[in-house]
Amino acid sequence: MDLMITMMILPQLPLYIIAAICGLLSFLVTRLSMPRIIRKLQDANIVGKDLHKSWKPIVAEMGGFGILFGFIIGMFSGIYMHDLLTLPLAIVLVVILLVGIIGIVDDLLVLSSKEKFFLLFLAGLPLIWVAPPNVGILYLISIPIAISIGSNLTNMLAGLNGIESGLGIISLTSLTISCIILGKYDVTIISMSMLGALVAFLYFNKYPAKIFPGDTGTLIIGATIVSVAFIGRVKLIALIVLMPNIIDAAMKFYSAGVMERQQFKPTQVDDDGKLIRPVTGFKSLIRFVIRKPITEKQAVYVIWAIGIVFGILGILVALSMPGVIGNQTLMNFLQIKEMFYHI
Repeated sequence: MDLMITMMILPQLPLYIIAAICGLLSFLVTRLSMPRIIRKLQDANIVGKDLHKSWKPIVAEMGGFGILFGFIIGMFSGIYMHDLLTLPLAIVLVVILLVGIIGIVDDLLVLSSKEKFFLLFLAGLPLIWVAPPNVGILYLISIPIAISIGSNLTNMLAGLNGIESGLGIISLTSLTISCIILGKYDVTIISMSMLGALVAFLYFNKYPAKIFPGDTGTLIIGATIVSVAFIGRVKLIALIVLMPNIIDAAMKFYSAGVMERQQFKPTQVDDDGKLIRPVTGFKSLIRFVIRKPITEKQAVYVIWAIGIVFGILGILVALSMPGVIGNQTLMNFLQIKEMFYHI
């Protein structure tokens, strides 16, 4: 009887309350599971050197397991509490799980850039089933392409303690606030489920890191942002919050083209424990920040600050959307954009 009453009450909860519950549950699951995951990874010798410290500590890798666990529980809770959203939430969950599996394979076997891009494209295909009705083939194909590109973007700007999880938190916070402003409460279940897990993970990933996310963790951040962008139709805002990652990727491609990780030369550490960029090598946002030697923690804070600027800009764009303050110029732009949905 109690179960029946619960089933009757939960679907009546406002979507923003459900999203908050999902975020809290994902936070608790990740926070409570991470110490055990760290021990298990260390026992299995799934570890790596932290190259940005003079003493080169050994740190557990593939911490994305903990993020995935929290996200899964958050999403299942959302499906349980609002069964009308079962299809889109279940499809997003499948996509993120597939991306996470690709991250696991990449962490263990080291995929090439082409292999990873193709596999991530395949992982994004299920999102086509939740595309808006009557859209054209170009729009449909752009969905898995965006999943592949977005996942790689959040995977590229990485390497310093807390940088990936911190930027993920900033991007998803901005995206969540923007969706609330625009009344798109359904997709906040997705963003809050990932956000809660990332906040919990950052406690273990911040300087000095006890665990690295690995590709298992970094790839799913971008995939989540892209999923929210397409289902919530907030692609412009998602593009804005991902600008630090886009700038970083553009600098790397411009200076070195597509490089495999084996070709990367790590940022160096001087006798004072400060980061210094190599004399030669590719350009990146991190190396731009450390034009003068600074500590790893300072470099991460600067990157986070850049992320916050674009996060605030994303929120401002949400506030200027038609229906919020009646911006006619933006409305005209969006009407032109609608034409491309049917190509």
